[in-house]
Amino acid sequence: MLLGIDEAGRGCWCGALFAAGVACPELLAQEFSKQGLKESKKLSRNKRFEWAQRIQAHKDIQNVVVGKSAQEIDAKGLSLCMQEAIQEIVLSLPQVLSVCVDGNTLFKLHFPHLKSFQAVIKGDDKIPQIAMASILAKAQKDLEMLELDKLYPEYGFAKNCGYGTKGHILALKKYGYTKEHRHSFKLKPLIDRND
Repeated sequence: MLLGIDEAGRGCWCGALFAAGVACPELLAQEFSKQGLKESKKLSRNKRFEWAQRIQAHKDIQNVVVGKSAQEIDAKGLSLCMQEAIQEIVLSLPQVLSVCVDGNTLFKLHFPHLKSFQAVIKGDDKIPQIAMASILAKAQKDLEMLELDKLYPEYGFAKNCGYGTKGHILALKKYGYTKEHRHSFKLKPLIDRND
């Protein structure tokens, strides 16, 4: 059994970072792929929600989602937050001995109990368990931003998901930061531009 790990919201200006881990047998992972499972960016929000529900409801799939708030990111930095999230996921599924993380870094982590621990560039395209993890992480990020959109409709979070769009920059210029924004991100030069 393989545990795939991916995140959503690393580059967002607002809200939490979510990391997810999904472990399941290889045959089941291949079956999901045949049924149209893709990494989260290739699915609409509604499709992501549908897939997330299927993944979390399946009795043979183990999953963990960890959130790191904007306040935690500001206090510790993104790398440490990612490191902690991966650690929480791996240690919460101690019986799974093979782990693949999407991306090009293992954040200097080491787990003596694992047989294999590797970073896979574009892993969400190559490994179904990582694709599943990407869906769970992104669905959680979507849910958070839909909630924040209700609280702060002027920022357009339902559309921009907290990322640095032109509309988001204009809203920051006009209304300033919310308590959900990441104050450690150096946005001032962008906000001060006149284009």
